[in-house]
Amino acid sequence: MQSVAFGLSPSTPLLRSRRLPRPNPSAGSLFRPLSHQPSPIRNALSRPPTLLSSRLIGTRGWASGPSSGPDRERAEVLVARASSSVPESAGGESSAAATAKTSSGGGLLGTLLLGSLFGLWYLFNIYFNIYNKQVLKVFRYPLTITTCQFTIGTVLVLFMWMTNLHRRPKISSSQLAAILPLAMVHTLGNLFTNMSLGKVAVSFTHTIKAMEPFFSVLLSSLFLGELPTVWIILSLVPIVGGVALASMTEASFNWAGFWSAMASNVTFQSRNVLSKKLMVKKEESLDNINLFSIITIMSFFLLAPVTLFVEGTKFTPSFVQSAGLNVKQLYMRSLIAGLCFHAYQQVSYMILAKVSPVTHSVGNCVKRVVVIVTSVLFFKTPVSFINSLGTGVALAGVFLYSRVKRIKPKTA
Repeated sequence: MQSVAFGLSPSTPLLRSRRLPRPNPSAGSLFRPLSHQPSPIRNALSRPPTLLSSRLIGTRGWASGPSSGPDRERAEVLVARASSSVPESAGGESSAAATAKTSSGGGLLGTLLLGSLFGLWYLFNIYFNIYNKQVLKVFRYPLTITTCQFTIGTVLVLFMWMTNLHRRPKISSSQLAAILPLAMVHTLGNLFTNMSLGKVAVSFTHTIKAMEPFFSVLLSSLFLGELPTVWIILSLVPIVGGVALASMTEASFNWAGFWSAMASNVTFQSRNVLSKKLMVKKEESLDNINLFSIITIMSFFLLAPVTLFVEGTKFTPSFVQSAGLNVKQLYMRSLIAGLCFHAYQQVSYMILAKVSPVTHSVGNCVKRVVVIVTSVLFFKTPVSFINSLGTGVALAGVFLYSRVKRIKPKTA
């Protein structure tokens, strides 16, 4: 009935042909016959109406390109993946996205979960430093101890993947090649930290490691061209001054422990700079936890041959017993230290997925304070007033640095 009313039938074309006005030679090119029009116009007019409308709707013109479509969507996906690959403490580029995640989680349950993760992060870190220091005091083979920690981490990662506690990643050879430099500096950073813990007090090692922001700013400006703001430079002054003040009055000071902690700062911050420089492109299965897991496995395979060549098999029961050490006690403390070592880093990545990098940096500063205080109390480390003052000033500078990173430089 409707088709009759509108004068349509199944054989009626959708568009009726209508007579074009007679061309007027003096009227210009718009009134030329269709056969004499330029080919792009003739081709466009000859398309079906639906295709023509889909090309024109939502555009500002052919020159500016489409505002949506598969190409634009593909670009947005690549940008999102690139921004999500920014590692821990790598900068504030992803802070807005991370803050959005936190606000979307919301609620009392989300707050309790986040607080529990922070508590576990601090607890695992405290236990790692205490048990690790107890082992390194009597067993002075940092290469062997670091390799044991990577071995425990590797076993945990493989167990996690085989039992589907966390999805196993699909990774290409090009991604492995990009991750390899990160694994190398990660290996060196943990080795230097253990070397420092074996030489000086836990509190002094962590005081020196408070200089990480200084090396982060220095390496980023040298290799990435990221010039710091005036506020960031000012926040580095108390960090450097506080560490220098604490070092002058440290009872356990020796140069080997000092330079090992400094080398740890350089290598760990090089890892962050390399992460931004290489910008490892991650698939959906390669989240932060899987990225850390792959780095742990690579670190084990990198360090194990070096350990066997330099220190040999020093962790056998016969060697430990011949050194006059309690085999069961040494093994148990090493196992707890290795488990806590892997656990606190895993929890750290879980927290980073829920909060912004700035919030994570503040939490890391508070964690360092907690570790220093608990280690001083547990090991009864002698601390002078000047030493505690320098440590406090350095940590206050780290807190200030984490806050001023929010200040964006004004653009002209």
